[in-house]
Amino acid sequence: MNFTKAFLSENKETFEKISEYIYHHPETRFEEYASAEFLASQCEKAGFQVERNAGNIETAFVATYGSGAPVIGFLGEFDALSGLGQVPNKTSYEPTELNVGHGCGHNLLGTGAFAAACAAKKYLEENNLPGMVKFFGCPGEEGGSGKTIMVREGVFEGVDAALTWHPSPANSIMSLSSLANYQVYFRFKGLSSHAANSPHLGRSALDAVELMNVGVNYLREHVVPEARMHYAITNTGGISPNVVQADAEVLYLIRAPKVRQVDEIYKRVCKIAEGAALMTETELTIEFDKACSNYIPNRSLEKILYQSLQEAGIDKPDEEEKAFAEKLWTTLSDGEKESYLDILRGFGYVGDGSEFEGKYLAETISPYEPSKEVLAGSTDVSDVSWIVPTAQLTASTSALGTPLHTWQMTTQGISTYAHKGMLRAAEAMALTGVKLLTDQGKLEAVKQEFKEFKEANPYTCPIPKEVKPSALK
Repeated sequence: MNFTKAFLSENKETFEKISEYIYHHPETRFEEYASAEFLASQCEKAGFQVERNAGNIETAFVATYGSGAPVIGFLGEFDALSGLGQVPNKTSYEPTELNVGHGCGHNLLGTGAFAAACAAKKYLEENNLPGMVKFFGCPGEEGGSGKTIMVREGVFEGVDAALTWHPSPANSIMSLSSLANYQVYFRFKGLSSHAANSPHLGRSALDAVELMNVGVNYLREHVVPEARMHYAITNTGGISPNVVQADAEVLYLIRAPKVRQVDEIYKRVCKIAEGAALMTETELTIEFDKACSNYIPNRSLEKILYQSLQEAGIDKPDEEEKAFAEKLWTTLSDGEKESYLDILRGFGYVGDGSEFEGKYLAETISPYEPSKEVLAGSTDVSDVSWIVPTAQLTASTSALGTPLHTWQMTTQGISTYAHKGMLRAAEAMALTGVKLLTDQGKLEAVKQEFKEFKEANPYTCPIPKEVKPSALK
């Protein structure tokens, strides 16, 4: 048994309890007060020096151990999602009263990254070695791009390499790029009036929102095929149809493979909004909410992380875990069952799925193949990858076919199988961290690849300086 595996095994119950605490205290973006403070206090208990309010974000923190170089960072998240409250370990939909839950597994993500940092710290400590281990408590990934703001504020400066992971149904290296995005509010201000008696005196803000949405729908044909434009009408102007709506708001999330493509589409969407305001004689206000870049893989670091994932290996699921997964499989739609391989490939899975025949849980590690594909999703890990060599893995914590952001994902969040995957990810990241701390040649290869990328690709933070982190509205 290697040192890392032994350490994680000895402290298994501690890390499981941390995961359970965060799970049972679900908080949405930039309001993770209980989760962040609990995790920061656990860092202090483990011997880290903790800086709170990192990057002027109340729920962000940096925990540091050691001195000198190199500096290895582990990225942890702990925010939850609105509308995804679910009683754990159930095979049917049973929402909680709060209806906020970890439908993306961030209770596991944050705890697993913390466990990896603890194991790497212990190795430095036991062997009296130079170097620093940093654990970054990163809030607001879901719809807030907390790491992007932390990058903008210089929180990751001086880090030589960064490691993180994500819960999923697969065991693989996340070698894909991702979609950059902008999230923006469009608010229209009109004039209220009696909709029957004096409609001519009113100016409908809701009409402006609807006209804008129609215009954007026509735009979809004339942007790059990979682009996505999602919207939610966050203010319809009230519930009285006999009143001309004086205020209305729509929130847009615009995605594309490159930031420059997102910016181009955003400017066109703004013109459509301006046109809608002109047509309805309403006033338009645009509020930039958040953004993130596309992810930049570091192949040298991915190879080390993959080797470490293989060394960590897999604990086979027991019969109870298999039975639970099979019951969850029956709750999925036909479309989700048919596209489960697509879900796995979104996390870097390579293969034809033959090893899953008759099974409901991943029992193998997918081969590593660097991918030029683009993940149909976004992550603020991307902005860290533009300024620090970064690699990500995914470990199986849920049944095959489980999509993220669903009650099925939430219900599996503190299962025994999920915690096995969490510790597998922690071991792989810790082993990689130790290799980078002790093998100068490996670290130099990682840094050289990143240097070549950075020289050809200067970074600009996509979130303007004046935009501050804000809670879910």
